This record gives sequence, C-alpha cells and structure tokens, in this order.
Amino acid sequence: MAAHADRVCVLAGPRGSAGAHLLPGVDEVVEWCAPWIDPEPRPVSESDVDGLVARVRRFGPTDAVVLTSFHQSPLPLALLLRLAGVPRIAAISEDYPGSLLDVRHRVDGDPPEAERALSLAAAAGFPLPPGDDGRLRVREPLPDVSTVVGAPGYVVVHPGASVPARQWPAARCAALVRALAAAGRRVVVTGAAAERELTARVAGTDALDLGGRTDLPQLAAVLAGADVVIAPNTGPAHLAAAVGTPVVSLFAPVVRAARWAPYGVPTVLLGDQHAPCADTRARVCPVPGHPCLSRVTADDVLAAVERVREGAA
Repeated sequence: MAAHADRVCVLAGPRGSAGAHLLPGVDEVVEWCAPWIDPEPRPVSESDVDGLVARVRRFGPTDAVVLTSFHQSPLPLALLLRLAGVPRIAAISEDYPGSLLDVRHRVDGDPPEAERALSLAAAAGFPLPPGDDGRLRVREPLPDVSTVVGAPGYVVVHPGASVPARQWPAARCAALVRALAAAGRRVVVTGAAAERELTARVAGTDALDLGGRTDLPQLAAVLAGADVVIAPNTGPAHLAAAVGTPVVSLFAPVVRAARWAPYGVPTVLLGDQHAPCADTRARVCPVPGHPCLSRVTADDVLAAVERVREGAA
C-alpha cells in the first residue's frame, strides 16, 4: 500500500503494534485494543472510542483497508472509521455491510493469509508495485546483534508459543538442542521475558539463551543471521520468514497450515496435520498426550533441518 500512498498509518492491537513498527513504508502506528478482537478485552469505554475516532480524524485518511482473520468482523471498526470521516473503506466481510464498506471483497478458497490480505489491498486500489513479489519484509537496517550472537550461521530454536496447543514439549526441545550441539551446530534459543524459565531449560549448557533479552527488532536481527529457525506456529516463525530465513515449523493443526504456515521461504512442516484437533482453533490440546506434536522426535527435526537447508541452497 505504501507504494501508492503519501502516508500510511497502521492501527494495531497491543499484541501487534511492535510488529507494525517493523513494517516498511509505515509512517505512524496507532495502538488500540479492539474489544471485539482482543482475547483479553478491556471494558468498552466511550472516552476510549471517542479518542480513537479523534485520532483517526486528525490523521485524515482518504482510504482504509481493514484486515481481519478467522471469525473477526471488520464492521465494528468500519463504523468507527465512518464516524472519523474516512470516505472509502475496504474489507473482506461475510456479514452484510450496509453503508459501512465501499469495497466488500470476497476471497475464493483458503489461500495463505498473506495472499488473502494482498488480494484485498489490490481490490481496494493498492496492487503490488512492479518487482514486488509480495513476500514479507521488515524495515531496515536491523540492529547489530553480532556482539551477542557472533557471526551468522547458527540455528535458532524458539520453543515457546502463544498457547499450549501449539507448543512442542520442552523436553523434546532440550533434546534437540543437545543433538544440534553434538552435531557441531551453534544454537541460539529465543523467547520472551515470560518464557525465561522455558528457554533456560531448553538451552541448558549447549546453547546461547536469549530468553527475555531481545526486543522485536533485535529478535528479527537474530533470526536474520540464522541458517534455519525451528519454531512452532507462532509469531517468530513468521518473523523469520519476513527476514528470509528458512523455517522448520512444528505446526499444530489447530489452524490450517495452508493458510498460516510461514510464507515465502523454504519451510518444512512437522506435526500430524490430520490429527483430531485439526482446525479446532483450540488453545489447549483437546486430545490426551498432544499427539499431533508429541510424536515428533528430535531426530525428525534434525532431518528436517537438513532438508530445509538443502532447499534453501
């Protein structure tokens, strides 16, 4: 969109605003917790809503493209954008939009989420510019992390996930780190501040533990220096794709890999994509023993690392 606009403002929730700041071509990021989307919504506040409407009005957009996923409706936000005076609003909507949308886009099938969003942008009048293949990108330059991780060429293991249903067992992650180190690979373990206990357990004495030691731009730089990133279907897997690093994806099928796997880079998917939990969107695995991921062994991941590296060569 930035290729066709004078200014771009991204409205993002608390969980997405740091990522929005990494997007190329973004001039402003407005953080707002949408009570119909956030999994931990705040009470609806008239003053909070009025503040958002006023801020959008000050920015003065001529167009708005509302990106949604899953069951999210674009219509509550479209109403607020109308109140802010936005003259042209585009979105994908299963619900009747009335006068809230100027472009009601429809998507056939179940394409990757990135392609779904790009198709909406094109329908709204913002096609990809010549030479842009639509792959994910981040704003450059990224921070220099060489004093922390050393030269590029290591393997990143990211053991955490946003919900338990997507997480590979920690004991398996630790065994994988030991196996990678025994094979002569430098290993870096990453995670958020709340995951320090997990990353310490997984890293042991065989890997560099960066749990809680990076902000998002620094994490992007760490991932950019890796030969391969091993992660569940969680944000850092997509960040790895955005910096062009191949991914071994420990993908729990609670959402569809066809739509949500890392996009645009060599990727090997591990995990039973036809397990009983498939497409349930479960936050906690509904099947005893978490078989879709617990059956994946460290040896399986080691073999996948070699396959994805060969595919990237």
